[in-house]
Amino acid sequence: MYAVIRSGGKQYKVAQGDLVRVAKLAAEKGAAVDFDEVLAVHNGEALVLGAPLVLSAKVTGRVVQHGRGRKIVVYRFKRRKAYHRKIGHRQDFTEIRIENISVG
Repeated sequence: MYAVIRSGGKQYKVAQGDLVRVAKLAAEKGAAVDFDEVLAVHNGEALVLGAPLVLSAKVTGRVVQHGRGRKIVVYRFKRRKAYHRKIGHRQDFTEIRIENISVG
């Protein structure tokens, strides 16, 4: 069984027991998190698609850790203009272990 959820403007395909990194959520480590924006659910025999959401579906998980991703270096350069700029960025994330996928 798997589901497609939406969190932080992105879509994630999750199954029970998966470890998923989503954009940082305001939840403590060890807290339960519910995802109500379920776009699709596959229960092994049938695929249920939402229009746009599956109203009776819910995905629950538990926060494993918060962290920051690896550094992304953005380098801008214009030739012959003596212009160059180096910027680094690290994205915050929340790691979640999916515990349960329930359909109505």
